[in-house]
Amino acid sequence: MTATILTSASGHGRRVAATLCPLQESGVYGVLRRKDALLAQGKKLVIVESPTKMRSIQGYLGDDYEVLSSVGHIRDLADKKDIPAADKQAYGKYSIDVENDFDPYYVVSDRKTKTVAELKRALKNADELLLATDEDREGEAIAWHLLETLKPKVPVKRMVFHEITKDAIQAAVNRTRELDLALVDAQETRRILDRLYGWDISPVLWYKVKSGLSAGRVQSAATRMIVDRERERMAFTSAEYWDVEAQAATAGQGFGVRLVRIDGGQLARGTDFDDTGKLKKAVVVLSEADAAAIAAAVDAAGSATVSKVEAKPGTRSPYAPFTTSTMQQEAGRKLSMSAKQAMSVAQRLYEKGYITYMRTDSVALSTQAVQAARSQAVALYGDAAVPLKPRVYKSKSKNAQEAHEAIRPSGEKFRTPASVASGLDREEQRLYDLIWKRTVASQMSDAKYETTTVTLEAQANDKRLEFTASGTVYTFKGFLEAYEEGRDEKRNAQDSAENQSLPAVAVGDELGMSDAEAKGHRTTPKPRYTEASLVKALEEHGIGRPSTFASIIGTVIDRGYASKRGQALVPTWLAFSVVRLLEQHFAELIDYDFTAALEDDLDAIARGEQNRNEWLRSFYFGSDAHVGLRQVVDNLGEIDARALNSTRITDTVTLRFGKYGPYLEVIDPAKPDERGRIVNVPDDLAPDELTAEKAQELVDAPVAGDRVLGENPENGRIIVVKDGRYGPYVQENLPEEDPVVDEKTGEVAAAPKKKTAKKDAPKPRTGSLFRSMSVETIDIETALRLLSLPRVVGTDPESGDEITAQNGRYGPYLKKGADSRSLESEQQIFDITLDEALAIYAQPKYGAGSRRAASALAEFDADPVSGKAIRVRDGRFGPYVTDGETNVTIPRGQKPEDITFEIAVQMLADKRAKGPAPKRGRRRPRRRSPGEEGCRQEGSCQEGSGQEGCR
Repeated sequence: MTATILTSASGHGRRVAATLCPLQESGVYGVLRRKDALLAQGKKLVIVESPTKMRSIQGYLGDDYEVLSSVGHIRDLADKKDIPAADKQAYGKYSIDVENDFDPYYVVSDRKTKTVAELKRALKNADELLLATDEDREGEAIAWHLLETLKPKVPVKRMVFHEITKDAIQAAVNRTRELDLALVDAQETRRILDRLYGWDISPVLWYKVKSGLSAGRVQSAATRMIVDRERERMAFTSAEYWDVEAQAATAGQGFGVRLVRIDGGQLARGTDFDDTGKLKKAVVVLSEADAAAIAAAVDAAGSATVSKVEAKPGTRSPYAPFTTSTMQQEAGRKLSMSAKQAMSVAQRLYEKGYITYMRTDSVALSTQAVQAARSQAVALYGDAAVPLKPRVYKSKSKNAQEAHEAIRPSGEKFRTPASVASGLDREEQRLYDLIWKRTVASQMSDAKYETTTVTLEAQANDKRLEFTASGTVYTFKGFLEAYEEGRDEKRNAQDSAENQSLPAVAVGDELGMSDAEAKGHRTTPKPRYTEASLVKALEEHGIGRPSTFASIIGTVIDRGYASKRGQALVPTWLAFSVVRLLEQHFAELIDYDFTAALEDDLDAIARGEQNRNEWLRSFYFGSDAHVGLRQVVDNLGEIDARALNSTRITDTVTLRFGKYGPYLEVIDPAKPDERGRIVNVPDDLAPDELTAEKAQELVDAPVAGDRVLGENPENGRIIVVKDGRYGPYVQENLPEEDPVVDEKTGEVAAAPKKKTAKKDAPKPRTGSLFRSMSVETIDIETALRLLSLPRVVGTDPESGDEITAQNGRYGPYLKKGADSRSLESEQQIFDITLDEALAIYAQPKYGAGSRRAASALAEFDADPVSGKAIRVRDGRFGPYVTDGETNVTIPRGQKPEDITFEIAVQMLADKRAKGPAPKRGRRRPRRRSPGEEGCRQEGSCQEGSGQEGCR
């Protein structure tokens, strides 16, 4: 029995492999070890990644095994603050010693110390360790990190499986292997690469665009794709073209026809225009008047002759089973799931044992899966549903990693969607149904069809007109009985083939023509990327791994580089600035081909064909092939941040991206050297919608946020209403400095500038608008009342304290000294009398007799234990029950309105019985490092952590 034990030469990252055979050693030591092994009664310890997977596998292996979970990675590259002073010089910048073979400095995260302790405790009582993490680069790396941290002294085996069924797990126990160090090397290289890339480039974005941004090897390329598509849309010029549609009829059966040629010249269609809206070839382009004249002439002629009838048979083959990429695409098209959501649901299906491993580039199926699919197809659709020979698929994807099967239902016999419905939630049912259909259909027969095209000729206005109609009839549906793949958005719907039922006609037949109508069309730009189409584009370019696409897209959205409009990904102006900086100063690193080449190199390292350290040295320090990252960063030169964040719209209007987002700067042509007027850009305005015309419309629009309401009669100051960052408010403008008049000349001179500290400068009076008010309707009288707040209601005759009414962050309230009481409405601020205020203060602040609190969803009598009124409130983390001393969160799925007095009392009693929660020491949260493209932490890869490389 042989186990590969890995030890760290430096204690951080470098490693050497040694072979240890505990039961085959010679000498006294070997005898003692054999004796200990024979006497040991420990279990076999199996370590998996996920707690859900852990529970399923434990049931399949039985009591001789103990299955525990690492919950993803247990350690990662250290933060700078976690590196000891002695190692700061070597590892301090990246937690990587770039001068010493890029040695990484790993640490166990604070969140995993308890997990590691539990694993070590279990290992002490185990006589064998099976590392059962996923069989891919990251899973292999997790297994290696476990060995490095746990340092087992028992035999170690690598256990791999692709589905969580009893047969698969038991087979995996009997078919183990050693750790694949080449895969570990590839994963470590990717992790180091992402740290170097992100930590060198992200600070440039902070200083020149906006703080808090990040750059990533795949994230940046994906952002550039979205921006490039928007640039194409912005450069697109829509073109208009016309055609004529009519109704042809014979023997009482009518069908639609469309004009395609005039005197032999082909009529323009949408596909004849390029992506800029220009014609790609010579065609006939009709104007509206020409098309209308032809339509009238066709109606007047009333007939046409059949000049050609063509019938062409065809076949359609089924699609390959799902890979990670195609599953994400199809889940987006058919189920409207985001890539992240699709992966999360697939993860649950896998861990529950319903599907095989969901991170795969392979389209191959095992022999048992092929047989299961064919058997199910025959059972459901008959013997003709499957071909004589099973279908074999090969991946066409660049950089495909085919360690697994395609995604399919698990087991030797597939469970139908109906049979598993009771064990799955709605999203799991929908995705399982999709995977099941795709798998079964992949082994079914080709669909057979026949397309008939009829050509009609007519004479009108001394022109020979040709109309066509097409119809497709499926003679054998084959795999389409089970499944048909969805499609991305079409740009020109009129260009799609017509599938209509055509009557039997022959050449020379004369048909009636009627209802001719001129139809106008406009070309449209390429559609924006959806998550599905972006995943497809990334895969086609060979950028990134399909298993990381969900987290990459999530990062792009979370960083504010794109937003979703329906299913479409709309880039922000922030993304334009970031991509512009990267294109100008990091052109190679954001180049699609270069980014794809990095994936090729990582695959070569995984195959053992490339040396990790040599490759990293070339990437970072440079080589004859390309300039290294360090050379680029050290020689950036001057970067004009203002130019970087500017997009010229017209000669006088420029879009700029500032600290608080995008805005328009409008320059006065007469004063070109002065800073221009600022105009806000609506948040929902996409970049391609900011045309010159739209920009001028925004410039000319009245500024509602600075509307002058009038003068304050007491001091003559101007009162305006503004729409500020934190909501609308009114402001009393301060008077400008009095002009200085030269006594000799009588001319007005500039007032001398006074050096006044910013904190000591006078500030204008302001007042926030109530929720019931609007910028458009507020008047001067209401504005003056807002500026007068807080309002003095009167004086408490007993205490002598002044009572005021005012509006606060949590609504209207009364204040008397340090005692505050909520009001029921904003209008009470102006209307409440002293007697009414005193009556409110006369009531107990808490208790059965007090008024219902403004934030309370419900109120009950006093709690029998605390004697205080019970309330249902809506808090920061959701609704909860409280008596002022004890708080109980209302469980998910239970509505606040369902809470009765009896239920509330019981909830509070149960909470008290548990006692106070144990106090935890304040732990400084680990700051997510910019550009970190991740590793699995706390199972985050199952859900998508938003970091590149995290599964």
